Amino acid sequence: MTGPAAVHFEEGEAFARRMDAEDPLRHFRDEFLFPRRKDGEPVIYLVGNSLGLQPRKARQYVLEELEDWERLGVEGHFHARHPWLPYHETVTAQTARLVGALPLEVVVMNTLSVNLHLMMVSFYRPTRERFKILIEGGAFPSDQYAVASQARFHGFDAEEAVLRLEPRPGEDTLRQEDILDTIDRHGPQIALVLLGNVNYLTGQAFDMKAISQAAHAQGCRVGFDLAHGAGNLRLSLHDDGPDFAVWCSYKYLNGGPGTLGGVFVHERHAHMPGLPRFEGWWGHDKATRFEMGPRFVPLPGAEGWQLSNPPILQLAALRASMELFDRATMPSLRLKGDVLTGYLEFLLERLPEGLVRIITPRGVGERGSQLSLRFGKEPRRLLARLTEAGVLCDFREPDIIRASPAPLYCTFLDVYRFVRILESHARD
Repeated sequence: MTGPAAVHFEEGEAFARRMDAEDPLRHFRDEFLFPRRKDGEPVIYLVGNSLGLQPRKARQYVLEELEDWERLGVEGHFHARHPWLPYHETVTAQTARLVGALPLEVVVMNTLSVNLHLMMVSFYRPTRERFKILIEGGAFPSDQYAVASQARFHGFDAEEAVLRLEPRPGEDTLRQEDILDTIDRHGPQIALVLLGNVNYLTGQAFDMKAISQAAHAQGCRVGFDLAHGAGNLRLSLHDDGPDFAVWCSYKYLNGGPGTLGGVFVHERHAHMPGLPRFEGWWGHDKATRFEMGPRFVPLPGAEGWQLSNPPILQLAALRASMELFDRATMPSLRLKGDVLTGYLEFLLERLPEGLVRIITPRGVGERGSQLSLRFGKEPRRLLARLTEAGVLCDFREPDIIRASPAPLYCTFLDVYRFVRILESHARD
């Protein structure tokens, strides 16, 4: 499949069907289970940016672990079909490929906000002169709560310590030059730059490499929240060079509701046992872990931030999805995602004037598989109508509907039918 710039989009249904027939990734759709409409047909699922679909193999993989627990009891840690003691390592190489990192730099553990706090223990080390945290003004609330509470924990006034990036008046998204200018102007006071590499509300993606370089030049630490980037964008965390990144696995990564998240810690911090951190026994050196000694010896790399042994049933479900990502590859998924999202944009632009405004950036390099749509005509009523018609999106106050055609399981025909329903709403 070629990129969106090389595709001549057409408005009719025949074009959508032809694109689906020619899609080299079309068979991955069959690997997922879809909610069904009343007539038994699968819904049009455009909300994978909130909760991904269930991989067909997730049930099998979870049941295997339940069976091994029944059959082996505690011996399953060593003798299960996939022994539980090193189970998290079954997804390490896949995770590293997914986010463009070295295996040493990643670990699957905990949940996103827990991991964010653990990373700030190590990488938010404020002083009287350098104590500020730079975030997006429109960052996901949990990130805003986390940074404010960390600032207060260190004895600072959160209103003074948290520096927020805001779009220019009349604009919906941030300008890259404004981000870099803020880092340049406030750098000596900034201890940590923490951005979502894709903003959850607008769908805007940021240049992580440029931001990391600018922040490091000012002596700041840099972290990214990849909740809407992991499994969506083609990432290169090692080369981009942030100090850390965190993500969840239940959105684009289809790991299941509330499942484990992930952590990236750059290789340059891999062998720094004196780096402050909260310690737990699963982060202890594997060779001596079961000697149960009192002194913590951290594993090198991201594994050294682990606290507890992981929940195997959650890992089993996530493993089912990570195998699919590894087969499809992120370059191929991002290529299809760019074309699919470009097609959605093309069709939306042909709707009656005034119905919808796309607030997500138009440039392919500034977004992933999400368009955030601002509706001026009864957006809540529209969402209810979409749901009744078998289309699942989500709503954000006061008037935004987010539509995310995830390339692993969404089709061009899905996009075509979604826009036709929007068009019928405009006629009413």
